[in-house]
Amino acid sequence: MNEHLESSIFGDHDEHVDEHVAQDPPHELEPAGPRTRREAREAEQRSRRSSRRRSSSPRSERPSVWRRLAVILLALVVVGGGVAVAYTYLRPVVSGFFESNDFPGPGTGQVEVKVEQGDTGTAIAKTLVGADVVKSSKAYIEAAQSNPKSAGIQPGTYRLKKEMSAAEAVAVLVDPKNRVTTAVTIREGLWAKEIYAELSKQTGIPVADYVAAAKDGAALGLPAAAKGNVEGYLFPASYSFDPGTSAKAQLTQMIGQSVKRLDALGVPEAKMEHVVTVASLVEAEARHPEDRPKVARVIENRLAKNMPLQLDSTVNYAAGKHGITTTDADRQSKSPYNTYVVTGLPPGPIGNPGESAIQAAAQPAAGPWLFFVTVNPETGDTQFAATYAEHEKYVAEFRAWCQAHKGTC
Repeated sequence: MNEHLESSIFGDHDEHVDEHVAQDPPHELEPAGPRTRREAREAEQRSRRSSRRRSSSPRSERPSVWRRLAVILLALVVVGGGVAVAYTYLRPVVSGFFESNDFPGPGTGQVEVKVEQGDTGTAIAKTLVGADVVKSSKAYIEAAQSNPKSAGIQPGTYRLKKEMSAAEAVAVLVDPKNRVTTAVTIREGLWAKEIYAELSKQTGIPVADYVAAAKDGAALGLPAAAKGNVEGYLFPASYSFDPGTSAKAQLTQMIGQSVKRLDALGVPEAKMEHVVTVASLVEAEARHPEDRPKVARVIENRLAKNMPLQLDSTVNYAAGKHGITTTDADRQSKSPYNTYVVTGLPPGPIGNPGESAIQAAAQPAAGPWLFFVTVNPETGDTQFAATYAEHEKYVAEFRAWCQAHKGTC
């Protein structure tokens, strides 16, 4: 290769030397015999000129060592330049074949990632890559495909680490226990304002936000028959709220649970307010599930006969207090919730009933009862009667219990 470059750059020296030598005219033969001094001098001058011409002609030998080194160096520069260009452009491609698309894990720090309702595996992968949890979507999708539980990933907020391996990230997401939520348990029978206070305590959202949200019942999914009053429709249950869930969203979820149960029981929307109001009375008056359909039947029987319900629970609601008895002054209140004075149902629910109370109100037991009384408030033992005389006997039992437990009634 070097000889080729030498020939291309410097030409074929031997051939040129031969040409010059071949083209030199032959020396004229000196005439034989003695020469004059002048002739001898002229012959000597011709000989010198001929020698100068020969010495000035291209050298017949090959290029010197330095010239060869220069040619070799030039060749290396040309070849090296090509390698450098190839390295610059091919390095990202070649490195892609060998560089892992996954972090080794286990990761560092902490980051919260939200899986939205309806997110596909690709959408989840994109979210995780954006949060620097996993290195690539490809790594996450492959890890998810290897974990059968990945199909059950639930919407919500999860706490993960940055630069986790994809398999570790999937393992976190498939376990619902890893969701970052605020757990709130609402027990049966609480008033709306009591529920607001409990929600606020657990979520940190001001009570005023719940009060404001409750003013727009239609926006919360409240049935039209409720006439904008959320009382009775805030279904008691355990809830898990994602970070940032608004007061409006929380109340909407609770109301949705009540409506769901009413729909499941076949209660038409026009009758929902009646059922929920009766259910709230049942929740307040009966402790045991087996007694609740009977209490609902007593209420319906008295309504059918146009008899005052005479329930202490409604009077206490009007007075803003909880208790199992009322005073004479309480029972003389002119509140529409005073069922000792007003005939018929109160204007609305007096609390938020649970599932068994709602079912009892929607499906009352069959029976002739017009009266009931809890003869033992400690155990919740309740007696039912169809006649006033029988009822009076049970009332006497209740009074005896109160006498034995002063300060409790």
